[in-house]
Amino acid sequence: MDRVLGGGIVPGSVVLVAGEPGIGKSTLLLQIAGKLSSDNRRVLYASGEESAKQIRMRAERIGCVNPNLFVLAETNLERIISSSEKFPLSAMIIDSVQTVHYPQLESSAGSIAQVRQSTSLLTQLAKRTGLPVFLIGHVTKEGSIAGPKVLEHMVDTVLYLEGDQHHCYRILRAVKNRFGSTNEIGVFEMRESGMVGVENPSAVFLADRSEGEPGCAVACSIEGSRPLLVEIQALVSPTNFGYPQRVTTGLEQRRLSILIAVLEKRVGLHLGAQDIFLKVTGGLRIEEPSADLAAALAIASSFRDLPVDPHTVAIGEIGLGGEVRPVNQIDRRIREVQKLGFKRCLLAQGNLKEWDGSGEIEIVGVARVKDALNKAVSRK
Repeated sequence: MDRVLGGGIVPGSVVLVAGEPGIGKSTLLLQIAGKLSSDNRRVLYASGEESAKQIRMRAERIGCVNPNLFVLAETNLERIISSSEKFPLSAMIIDSVQTVHYPQLESSAGSIAQVRQSTSLLTQLAKRTGLPVFLIGHVTKEGSIAGPKVLEHMVDTVLYLEGDQHHCYRILRAVKNRFGSTNEIGVFEMRESGMVGVENPSAVFLADRSEGEPGCAVACSIEGSRPLLVEIQALVSPTNFGYPQRVTTGLEQRRLSILIAVLEKRVGLHLGAQDIFLKVTGGLRIEEPSADLAAALAIASSFRDLPVDPHTVAIGEIGLGGEVRPVNQIDRRIREVQKLGFKRCLLAQGNLKEWDGSGEIEIVGVARVKDALNKAVSRK
């Protein structure tokens, strides 16, 4: 959490934490409240969605019960603010900003006017008193924060808690931070006792990897300041419909379309009549282009029914001309690859000059996607 916030909680800051229902927002912030209260700091947790008894039950389950942690089941914003001013606090948590209402406005809770006014009053309180305020926000079915867009402009930090609810891992990602970088992520494992930080995410995401299977390749992505190794899986099969399916999980749909076009035009793979399914394992979502090469290898491997060398990691961006382009921070990526015991690394020739050659790992530079395919097939 400190990593994502930019080093810790800034006095007077307003932090908005958003995510899908059931993803773990309330659990994470209740753990933060418990941690702060255990350091002899007073914290107020105001909830408009759960009763005090329900919050107490969760706090007992995750071990956050503390005399310095105060719970207020209230939706009236005036009462919440007056309660926070009765004694000095170190932090206040509002769960959620869409459920509280300002009684001087006639509109119902959750409306644009109520969300805007409530956030404005809480921001004024934070700046006037130096009290850090955490707001939990709902998201729409499109994944954006419910309410006016100005809500994100009013707060200091916007965090998204994301992940597949069918997996136990959660990613906390900063999309706005006035006090730190927006490139950092936090990786958590959801357990019965609450959120637990994952110290080595790469080992976790590769724990159940099936080596030697066609359609699997390993990529190295930089998320914030940490490199992550993830497995990308592809399944290519003849379509039974007039229009072939293109389904992707964890990668943008348009990136899949571009990779398919490059493999058809520059490599000569006939994918027009094939259903193609692409997935990043572990529920992770990758946005940076360094995973292009691994995704292309996975697609070609499944199409040709030939496995990619299980000891190889592919790192590189693919251009429309079929060229493999260099990526940044290649030395940090290769060190992570070495740490997890891989023997070979495919990367763009432009990245070769950035590696000092230390360590027992084979570095192979490729200029074209076709070259990468020829060198990535599992060696007998």
